Amino acid sequence: MNDKFHYECTDCGAAYDAGSVMYLCPACEKENVKDQPIKGVLRTVYDFSRILKKFRADNVYDQLSKESFLSVLPLRDENCLPRLKIGNTPLYRINPEVLEQPDQIEKTLENNHRKQRSDNRRKPGKSLDFNLFFKDDSQNPTFSFKDRASALVSAWAKEHGIKTIVAASTGNAGSSIAGICASQGQHAVIVVPAKAPVAKLTQIILYGATLIPVDGAYDDAFDLSRGLTQRFGWYNRNTAFNPVTIEGKKSVAWELYGQLGRRVPDRIFIPVGDGVIYSGVAKGFEDLMNLGITDRMPALVAVQSEKSANLIRNLERPRFVSKPARTFADSIRVNIPRNFNMTRQYMHQYNGESILVADDAIRKAILVLARRTGIFSEPAAAAAFAGLLKYRELGLIHVNSTNVVLLTGSGLKDINPIKSRLSIPQPVEPTSTAIERYLEKWRNA
Repeated sequence: MNDKFHYECTDCGAAYDAGSVMYLCPACEKENVKDQPIKGVLRTVYDFSRILKKFRADNVYDQLSKESFLSVLPLRDENCLPRLKIGNTPLYRINPEVLEQPDQIEKTLENNHRKQRSDNRRKPGKSLDFNLFFKDDSQNPTFSFKDRASALVSAWAKEHGIKTIVAASTGNAGSSIAGICASQGQHAVIVVPAKAPVAKLTQIILYGATLIPVDGAYDDAFDLSRGLTQRFGWYNRNTAFNPVTIEGKKSVAWELYGQLGRRVPDRIFIPVGDGVIYSGVAKGFEDLMNLGITDRMPALVAVQSEKSANLIRNLERPRFVSKPARTFADSIRVNIPRNFNMTRQYMHQYNGESILVADDAIRKAILVLARRTGIFSEPAAAAAFAGLLKYRELGLIHVNSTNVVLLTGSGLKDINPIKSRLSIPQPVEPTSTAIERYLEKWRNA
């Protein structure tokens, strides 16, 4: 019997002991059908009154920090966590002037895409008088936010003597758990759509995992990985299936609170596919509130591509209806958001917000980030920044407010979407005359 925490079904509210491997609520799982989001997703619930008895009331956050927040994690032994440096990623304060599109960025888009949408240019009168921060999770060991969940899943497996972990992935989750398992002496089996970005597949193979590419979408990979779990008893890392993953993702909320000087930001822009990062951030701040560390939830903004909006467009519908997702941002290209029900609950409970952005806006956001901040983000991460840009264009960013953008993965994970927008110059002769001629041509371009 686990006296530290228990699981609670997000649909029926049933409580379950967390002493052994458990994925979904057994009762609600029976109601699941192929074309609908998963029912029976479990939330990890802690005995907060018991936790608070361990600490002095005047500095709970500092005391939790010293113990690596172990009291509010589904672990007993901190030594089971990977030795790699995961989390505590940089939070950069950015001058909002980066939102002013430089002429060269506009010119690059026009020259390489042949079409410049005038509505993407700066509109006058939009305030730049606010605080802007980028949380750069591309600095994690496998270069994505997914390492937060993978670290905890791997640690939980290690604590329980489990050697093999299976996951479905479009690339980031797979490369993440593959890398973390390599550091822990565990084995990973990754099921991916065959069309996943080559860089992510390369990571998975290099880390020594077993890669299973399938001729299908992420949803097919998800179902197949569950079958492998049932057949071989492997521990399943899938988010919105394994409740431990949300507990790993929530760590970003605690970090933000500390990095912002023990303050809660006004808004956080979050890229959304399945909804698991959104739920993780909400769960993190909810924990802080349950511990009396803060008394409010930031406005969490779910950002999706217009071409993959199955979560946002179903928030108010009585029955979920899926449309084929076609965005180039593979990490948020999801037909059936597996964590839809939990995410919707958090959005309704805490007045969550949402916005859709065009794929062209995501491409522009990648360029603006790279050329004005030095951060090269993959499309899914840049989508969050595109959401902030659109909020600002709509006049929704308040003066003096504090806004955080979650940048969840490195642009080197997938260079194809931006490669077509850029052209590498032809080589020139290695002479001063040729170089001067080249620079003159560049200045006049």
